[in-house]
Amino acid sequence: MASSAGALTSRTQEERSALSDARMADAAVTLICERGAAATTLKDVGVLAGYSRGLASYRFGSKPGLWSFLVKSIGEEWLAELQQSVAGTSGVATIHAAVDAHCRFLLESSDRTRAFYILWFDSVGPDAELQAVIANIHERRRTDVETWIRSGLATGTVRPDVDVRAAAEQFCAAIIGIVYQWLVSPLAHARVRELHDGLKDQMSQVLSPAAPRTPEEKERTP
Repeated sequence: MASSAGALTSRTQEERSALSDARMADAAVTLICERGAAATTLKDVGVLAGYSRGLASYRFGSKPGLWSFLVKSIGEEWLAELQQSVAGTSGVATIHAAVDAHCRFLLESSDRTRAFYILWFDSVGPDAELQAVIANIHERRRTDVETWIRSGLATGTVRPDVDVRAAAEQFCAAIIGIVYQWLVSPLAHARVRELHDGLKDQMSQVLSPAAPRTPEEKERTP
């Protein structure tokens, strides 16, 4: 006990703040998944995390402040996993690797993933701070996809006439559609995989260069 107490007192203020933030974030995730964001209070977050009722308000200022902190931190975790998954790929191969990573993200999901997407869809409400955070993440996702597609254009693995912006928007919309189904109605793991595999097929059709014509096809062409 004495050594534990000594470890606590030896932490710097920055370390203690980071620890309390992490514990309150975990508490918020639990409550959001249990009762939804609207019914979760800062007071309950602080108490569940083992702190005073007022600490969450002091640290984050408001529920939107805490929600923004959660979305940013969980989003960074996903981004790190995504970057590792797509490393060394380009074009369609990057799209496929990203889809597979997202499938794993859902299938191996913790409550953090679920809370992240609950807050994502809650951003359509009047919370301007959360709206701004989600809009920035969405924009970053779209620009990342555009970068992947352009890398394929540079290597010749994406057809040259593709509408890069439209293809990236289609991809992002499809991902969010899959997530929405996953949130509102429990899906079997096999079905989650099918939806992601279907998205890979769709993006291949949109992006892959046309296959060279066979000699027989050329002969049949007037």
